[in-house]
This record gives sequence, structure tokens and C-alpha cells, in this order.
Amino acid sequence: MIAKVSAQIKDERPRARGRPSDRGGKADRAGASKATRVYDEIKESILSGALEPGAAIDKIELCERLGVSRFPVTTAINRLAYERLVVIEPQHGSFIAKISADDVRDLMILRRALEVEIASEAAQRLPPESMAALERNLRYQQAAEQAKDLPGFYALDVEFHQIIINGIALAHANDILEGLRAHLERVRRLLLTPPGRLPHTLREHRAIAETIKSGDARAARAAMRAHLEQTSALLATVSKQRPDLFED
Repeated sequence: MIAKVSAQIKDERPRARGRPSDRGGKADRAGASKATRVYDEIKESILSGALEPGAAIDKIELCERLGVSRFPVTTAINRLAYERLVVIEPQHGSFIAKISADDVRDLMILRRALEVEIASEAAQRLPPESMAALERNLRYQQAAEQAKDLPGFYALDVEFHQIIINGIALAHANDILEGLRAHLERVRRLLLTPPGRLPHTLREHRAIAETIKSGDARAARAAMRAHLEQTSALLATVSKQRPDLFED
């Protein structure tokens, strides 16, 4: 039985009035809207860890919980399978995809190579308004850490790195990192869950911001590398502690 997913999706029925072609178009749009809502609900549950890797997906239960027919659920699951968040095994069912530690390590190497150089560049030319945004972000991170607000902290973590890259207008590098983030989001959230990790991450972010503000490109590069290497080390620890979440 999979973890409980929010059931606050209302059944949208096409109106009985209007021309047949209009009713068909509205029904198609309603179906597409339902599939998107179901997709968003399931994906968020996967990324947040509410649905753990390896868990079986019970389509009938999802239909009952979300108040929809099988079609939008099947459509959403197929879309998630394309994104490699779900595995569909013919004759067996659908399952939440386990995390590939090898893939994550490869992606982290790419992310580290880019972000280390970006931090160095930011130390030389991050504008004052972006530095002010970084400092404001860190204050919000502290509030989220004190409140033990993991989803809020994660969103601020993502924003912290985006402020740096957007501040120096590296559009192509940003596109690449956004693609990497899409594949790393689930594991990045997971790596914030060990006890004590939020305050450690906050300290690492502060060190990055301080070195960028100082204008010391070498120190900024080192601070970003230390932060991302700590994340890689944590992956090894978590994969040993929770081998059930990872591919063999």
C-alpha cells in the first residue's frame, strides 16, 4: 500500500449545455487538467519522499483517493515513467523508481564543475543587489532551519544557488544546471533529512556568501567545492544507511 496522497482534487464534469463540439472540447480539457493535477500530486509525493523508492503504485487506490477515473492516473504515471521517476513493469505493475547512486554521482560531478567556477566568477562581479538578495535568502534559511521546515529550506537552498548564477547572467550555464536539478531534486531533498544537516548546510551557504562578498575568487571556489563535496559524501552515507532506496 503506497503512502497517502492528498485527495483534494474535485471532479470536473463537462457542462450539459452547448454544442456537442464544445462539450467534447471542454471534456478533453477537463481530462487534461485532471491528468496534470494528478501528475503534480504524485510527483511532489515522490520528490518529497512521501512515496518512497520501490513502493508499488496502486492505481485503484489512487483513483479513490484523488476522486478521478483511471485515465488521468494512467496518463500521469506514464509521464512520470518517461521522467524516470516511475518504473512500469508489464504484468507486474508500476513502482516508484529507486535512486541510481551511480547516476547521481555523475550528475553531481557535472554540477560541482560548473558551480565551483560560477562561485569564483561571482566573487569578481556579483552586483550589490544580488549580494543583498543572498543575505536576505540566508536570513530566511535560518528561519526555516529553526522551524525545521524542510520543504521551505529546500526551496531556499535552490534559490540561493540561482541568485548567484542569475546575478552574473550566465544563461547557458543556468540552463544546464536547471536540467541537472530536475534529475537531482529527489536526492537533494533526501540529503537534507539526516539529523543536523540543515544547520550544516546553512553554515556552508554562509561561507560561500561571505567569500563571494569579500571578492576572493579562490576562497569562493573553495567554499563552493567544500559544500558540494560534503553533499557527495553524504550521498555515500545515506545510501549505506538506506540501501532499500537505491538501485543494486
